[in-house]
Amino acid sequence: MGQNQQVQAQEEELEMDSIQDLYRSFITECPSGSLYLHEFKRMFGVQGDTPESQYMDCIFRAFDMNQDNTMDFLEYVAAINLVLRGRLEDKLRWSFKVFDSDDNGRLDRQELLKIVKIIHRIKRGNINDDSGVRSLSTDEVCDRIFQEVDLNSDGQITLEEFVQGAQKSPWLQSFLRLDVNPSRWVQKYLCDRKLMGPRDPWGS
Repeated sequence: MGQNQQVQAQEEELEMDSIQDLYRSFITECPSGSLYLHEFKRMFGVQGDTPESQYMDCIFRAFDMNQDNTMDFLEYVAAINLVLRGRLEDKLRWSFKVFDSDDNGRLDRQELLKIVKIIHRIKRGNINDDSGVRSLSTDEVCDRIFQEVDLNSDGQITLEEFVQGAQKSPWLQSFLRLDVNPSRWVQKYLCDRKLMGPRDPWGS
């Protein structure tokens, strides 16, 4: 999506006064007008070489739409809008982009396993089967995801398969849900009722 189209889409979702509030805070935190990866991690209280830090690398890449290794204000508004008001389908499409490291529109097992290992460490291995009793290994999680979404069983997952399969799978939605601990500055917006939309099935 071009930047003009993106602005129009965000203005339909966020009230103008809210966008102005976001812009003032964004410029205060990022006077250069560009948000860098280390600043993005600092906002979410993530430091060091941790699983959370590795996951934030992937998140930042997914939000960096023009791939210039920074997040400008338009990309930032898109990120805030998705986090606060995005539909389940939009969030699933974004999750697919996080997994799709080579951006070819398909997920193979290696791409999936890379992110699954990170999420597995973030959740300290607390990923259970449907019974909620037995913990799953990273390979078992990958097997389960392919079982849930690889509709034609060709060993690759397309965006359409991922979205359709995940929409029908409470287990996968639970796996994708992460409790990121934002700093006070970000939390201010998470608690701002002007920006909050209806709660969706993903629990945001």
